[in-house]
Amino acid sequence: MATPPRKDPRKRVSARKPGGPARTGAKAPSRAGAKAAPRTASRTAARPDFRNEVNPAQWPDEVPAPRTPDRPSSRSNERTAQKAGERPVRRTSERPAPKTGERKTSRPGGPAKPRTGAKPRPAVKPKTVQSGERLQKILAAAGVDSRRACEQIILEGRVQVNGVTVTELGSRADARRDEITVDLQPIARESLVYILLNKPKGYVTSVKDDQGRPTVMALIHGVDARVYPVGRLDFNSEGLLLLTNDGALAQRLMAPEFHVPKVYLVKVHRMPRPETLDEFREGFRLDGRRLKPCGIEIAEKADNPWLRVTLIEGKNQQIRKMFAAVGHPVSKLRRVQFGPLDDPALKPGEWRFLNPQELAAIKAL
Repeated sequence: MATPPRKDPRKRVSARKPGGPARTGAKAPSRAGAKAAPRTASRTAARPDFRNEVNPAQWPDEVPAPRTPDRPSSRSNERTAQKAGERPVRRTSERPAPKTGERKTSRPGGPAKPRTGAKPRPAVKPKTVQSGERLQKILAAAGVDSRRACEQIILEGRVQVNGVTVTELGSRADARRDEITVDLQPIARESLVYILLNKPKGYVTSVKDDQGRPTVMALIHGVDARVYPVGRLDFNSEGLLLLTNDGALAQRLMAPEFHVPKVYLVKVHRMPRPETLDEFREGFRLDGRRLKPCGIEIAEKADNPWLRVTLIEGKNQQIRKMFAAVGHPVSKLRRVQFGPLDDPALKPGEWRFLNPQELAAIKAL
């Protein structure tokens, strides 16, 4: 069977506008309106193909690019080479297998991409004791410090339970069975002690002072329990101060939401105007915030009068700052009542234990 002649790939393909109709056999009318004479076969055959006589490189866009030989498929070759009934050969990578424990750092065909959003491994939490009572409550009840201060002591790693350092606030222990130490010193559950002290001037309301000044603890003698003050009075202030080793009660009395009333006698320079006192009763604005209303009345009229002031919140040096802001600086400040506790007969520097009635009243707050 004879094979048909191969078409010349250099022949020009007739171009037409994209989307336009294809040329049909209908004859287009001439511009002059006259009928065009039909082409004869002899005329068409006599016209030579001029592109065959010249260098075809002059029309590079019309000459098709040489075809790239197909890339042999190794997989297809392997399949072809397999014999009937023979198991297929598993392809293996040309790269050597990584050693045991070696981490893969890159992917084939390109560099490794940086890891994004990788989370660090969580730190190992210390062991938590789940039985018994909360450790900070045990420490506060033993008179180590207030409950909040005991929480900080635990976080600092200063507490050990049965020889194991505990640094988590959720830890629990049994005070009767476990050996609990603070700074390597054992603690023991002590009986709760409640002391009312009339603090004189010149003492710091703290267990110890970094500046070496005397503290209120120097006034308490003959008490084995490790008590600490509830609240504070300024160095130059005086009056009633409660000391105890009952951490739960101390925490409740110092909490702002309980609004424990505290009454002070305050001596100021010059008599304040009535509108100034009304401003204190309505809620004085100090340091950009409004304080809670306080009770205020004149206790003793004089050029430098004594005023009786009742607070239900205890900001640092609140009374001194309020009167200094209105031009009446404080010369003397004495606390005469703390909640239900008062004792006019208690002299400065003296202290006593609370009686059962006072203890019941202070716990009822």
